[in-house]
Amino acid sequence: MKVTALMSTEVVSVELDDSLKEIKSIFDEKGFHHLLVVESGKLLGIISDRDLFLSLSPKVGTNAASKSDLATLQKRAHQIMSHDPVTLKQDSLIQEAIKLFNQEDISCIPIVDNEKRPVGILSWRDIMRKLGELYQQS
Repeated sequence: MKVTALMSTEVVSVELDDSLKEIKSIFDEKGFHHLLVVESGKLLGIISDRDLFLSLSPKVGTNAASKSDLATLQKRAHQIMSHDPVTLKQDSLIQEAIKLFNQEDISCIPIVDNEKRPVGILSWRDIMRKLGELYQQS
């Protein structure tokens, strides 16, 4: 089975200079766990909700937030993203993805075309969901 059978095609991306305020808003509104960072449509990095959480002051969004706490919202995507993320091509097999999830400390794999433009994203949850369906059928 190819990764395209399980990947999500709803890919949300941000650009290198997008602020953490914008990124936080996207995470809050969309409920995604990962955002892809692109420039001219090509994948350069990835930001997880955990990356964002670790980059913001814990006081942001509270009455105790100071000027310096709120300043953390002005950081840019390129400052917190993971550079050169592990990727797979559209014709890659699920077995390759499973191997990567077991070897690397990652929770998703961007799926890219030959020009390194994102076409989807595969998470370990997608694979577990499919395994659950197969288990229910047997």
